[in-house]
Amino acid sequence: QEEKKQLTLKVEELERKLETTSAQNIEFLQVIAKREESIHQCQLRLEEKTRECSSLARQLEMAIDDAKKQVEQTRERAISRERVAQSKLLDLETQLSRTKTELNQLRRSKEDAQRRYESRLQDLKDRLEQSESTNRSMQNYVQFLKSSYDNVF
Repeated sequence: QEEKKQLTLKVEELERKLETTSAQNIEFLQVIAKREESIHQCQLRLEEKTRECSSLARQLEMAIDDAKKQVEQTRERAISRERVAQSKLLDLETQLSRTKTELNQLRRSKEDAQRRYESRLQDLKDRLEQSESTNRSMQNYVQFLKSSYDNVF
């Protein structure tokens, strides 16, 4: 009986320890459950933040692509405008060169025409002077003939 009593006491003590351990186990399980729930919530927040970061990264990439396209378009427009300006400049330079050439040709033509005019004018003056000289000479001859006839008759 004494042994039985001691065994009963041991059993009771072990049952108390078992209850204490079970209570601790339940507490640990509750703590673990809370921690798992916390970990689960953290994982959900992490996934949400990851999706948000991915979305922001895609938006950033799209914004960068748009900015690159705009820069490229602006650069192409500037290059196009520069080409047009250079083309206009070349056209104007060509036109200026052509105009200068025409002006030089017109000056030469004017100078040639003026020289021909002056030459022709001088020629006409010489012919007029020769004609007047011939005319005077003929008048003198006619006068001589008149005088000769008057003397003869």
